[in-house]
Amino acid sequence: MRNILIIGAGRSASSLIKYLLEKSETEKLHITIGDLSLELAQKKTQNHKNASAIALDIFNENQRREEIQKADIVISMLPAHLHIEVAKDCITYKKHMVTASYISDAMQSLDEAAKENNLIFMNEIGLDPGIDHLSAMKVIDEIREKGGKIILFESFCGGLVAPESDTNLWNYKFTWAPRNVVLAGQGGAAKFIQEGSYKYIPYHKLFRRTEFLEVDGYGKFEGYANRDSLKYRSIYGLNDALTVFRGTIRRVGFSKAWDMFVQLGMTDDTYVIDDSETMSYREFVNLFLPYHPTDSIEIKLRHKLKIDQDDVMWDKLLELNLFNPNKIIGLKNATPAQILEKILSDSWALQPDEKDMIVMYHKIGYELKGEKKQIDATMVCLGDDQTYTAMAKTVGLPVAMATLQILNGNIKTPGVQLPLNKEVYLPILDELEEYGVVFNEKSVEYKGYN
Repeated sequence: MRNILIIGAGRSASSLIKYLLEKSETEKLHITIGDLSLELAQKKTQNHKNASAIALDIFNENQRREEIQKADIVISMLPAHLHIEVAKDCITYKKHMVTASYISDAMQSLDEAAKENNLIFMNEIGLDPGIDHLSAMKVIDEIREKGGKIILFESFCGGLVAPESDTNLWNYKFTWAPRNVVLAGQGGAAKFIQEGSYKYIPYHKLFRRTEFLEVDGYGKFEGYANRDSLKYRSIYGLNDALTVFRGTIRRVGFSKAWDMFVQLGMTDDTYVIDDSETMSYREFVNLFLPYHPTDSIEIKLRHKLKIDQDDVMWDKLLELNLFNPNKIIGLKNATPAQILEKILSDSWALQPDEKDMIVMYHKIGYELKGEKKQIDATMVCLGDDQTYTAMAKTVGLPVAMATLQILNGNIKTPGVQLPLNKEVYLPILDELEEYGVVFNEKSVEYKGYN
């Protein structure tokens, strides 16, 4: 039996583990699932004879090294900043490693050692980053093989709620980490290149600069800019492209509504609110409004945001129960962002019978024999339930598939890497289609921005 060690049994690991268990007989695999919670690890084994669960504390150096030594390959589903000690042990004990996380500087520094030991450290092989790399590079390489030159690359991705579970005015629910949603776009201006000009959008303007997208069968969406699109120019070999832009997908109208929280200051995570534990939702809203001897909090807020009471924006705020004097925050020394997350979680929690949805959209413009053309590629993946969510499928399946491809010697290139080579993306994209993760490509008129 070949041993696979999976470190971390959280929500994103469910589809990954299920896939490997299903393959365990034919591929002769034994899967060890290690997590701080033994109960969680045991639950994920599904009592399968080819799986074992262990309580694993990665800060316990001896235990961590002991388990890594036993493995043929290690999958780390830990938070990104915790991969590095695992990676160093994989170098020491000559084990391949797979993660879904962005390549950190610390991980990149292991590239030479990985190559010297003929080890594959595959990173960014989840959803975004991951499936976006696979699908984009396939189209880009096909265009280049025909002699085409890429002039525009735009890529959008979003974790949303499935149409049948879309039951609120925001057309949005938390399908993954709520904190990441609340803090999205912070930490510097969004930067990209458009028609040869560098563009920057500061955080306080980010959600008012959106692009519209139409996905067949699913209607209209909008995309706002991710923080740094420019690094993808070198990653994808697009240094000559006139436009390189990456963004996050939401339903139309979400960004304009979200901007109300940004302008009020409710998404700020840099200071704590005194007495936040005993404060009501209504009192929290009033923190961001000027004093007035007679006007109610509702009237003050409408004046500040310049919205009428028959505006759908007002209805969206009312739906969140923001003005309830009896709802208590109950968080000690909380930042405005943490309090907003708590309030939104009341309204936007995905219920047990509800499903999530992933939408990805690439626009790739190119020039071939003096003619400008464009390919649009879209992917929509729906969750099955609360365990096998669309997010768990799209993050976990490519991780599992890459792991098996490495074990079987089909991926051969050593080093710390992204899934940009044909030996990686072709077999994984083909197999993903069997699991309902399908990209629909179509040729459309090239419009550019001029």
